[in-house]
Amino acid sequence: GHPDNVAPAVLSGAVLCVPGIGHHSRAVSLEVHPSLRFVFIVPDFEVRTAVARAALPSQLDFATSVSAAARAAALVIGLQSGDPAVLEPAFDDVLHIPFRRSLVKGYDAVTRAAVSNGAIGATLSGSGSTIVAIVKRGREAAVQEAAVAAWRSVDVTAVAFATQPESHSAVSRTHFYSK
Repeated sequence: GHPDNVAPAVLSGAVLCVPGIGHHSRAVSLEVHPSLRFVFIVPDFEVRTAVARAALPSQLDFATSVSAAARAAALVIGLQSGDPAVLEPAFDDVLHIPFRRSLVKGYDAVTRAAVSNGAIGATLSGSGSTIVAIVKRGREAAVQEAAVAAWRSVDVTAVAFATQPESHSAVSRTHFYSK
C-alpha cells in the first residue's frame, strides 16, 4: 500500500508522510487541536483511484506549486492550532480539486453547504468520492445534515459521520446521518 494510507491505519490519527531518499517515507503523527472535528460525507458512488490520478496533469506551473506548498503547510499548522483563519485557505486545493471536481457529482453543492453551515472548509478525502469537512466542536450535526441534503438535491444518496481527535487517534461516533 501507499505510506499515506498505511501509516494512519497503523499509527492512528492524523499522520504526515514525508518522502525520503529512494522509496522510504517517514510517518510523523500530528496533534490535532481538541476543538476540531472531522465530518465525512460518503456518497453512494465511488471514484476509482486510477481514474482520479489520470485526471491530474503531469506538470504544474511554478506559481501553482508554490501556492500548493503554502496551503499544505497551512493545513498542518491549522490542524495543530485550530485557527480557522489558518485552516480556511488550506482547503483551496490547487493540486487536485480543479482537475477532480468533475468526477464527483455535486462536489460544489456539498462543499458549499458544509461551509455555509459552519465548516471551516471541505474538500475531497483522498481521491474521492468522500468529502471531508473540518468543523469546530458543536457544528458537526448541522454540517452533516446540510451536506447530505446537498447531495440529495443532485440525486445522490449519502451518509455522514463525525470523528473527534484524541491522542494520536480519531474516534468515530456512532451517529450517522443519512436522510
